[in-house]
Amino acid sequence: MPVVESRCTVPVPPDVAFAISQTTGETRMRWDPFIRRQYFLDGAKEAAKGVRTFTVQRFGFRMVSEYVSYHPPTNVGMKMTKGSWFFERLAGGWRFSPVEGDDQRTLAVWRYNFTCKPRWLAPIAERIGAIVLQRDIDRRIRGFARGCEDPAVLAAVAAAD
Repeated sequence: MPVVESRCTVPVPPDVAFAISQTTGETRMRWDPFIRRQYFLDGAKEAAKGVRTFTVQRFGFRMVSEYVSYHPPTNVGMKMTKGSWFFERLAGGWRFSPVEGDDQRTLAVWRYNFTCKPRWLAPIAERIGAIVLQRDIDRRIRGFARGCEDPAVLAAVAAAD
């Protein structure tokens, strides 16, 4: 199963980094280049284990995801439950930990794993998928890092407390 990972250090404590990663609406759009539109399903108002989301990706791909873990301020995990014809399985996890010796900075590590379909095409499709997802996760974590320094994003997170 292919795995892609990206990491960065951001100038905020883990609780703030986690909160930024879970922003929605206009605040999310300020930093996340992956998402064109995203909302909670089934009447949910906030993220939690078992909550589902509908996401439209920047190129128009749509998917339904479910939170499989939600542990503020350290980690969150999701899996795709409906989506692209290309992925048989897609899941991701984001971890946040204080930088050793500096609890005002956070190491953010984002990881995706996936398998492709149809199975006969998977060996080639998964190589291509790894390249595409690596570019995407790298772009996304750079956007997250910018969000961790964006006064509007920081103000929105502070106001939500």
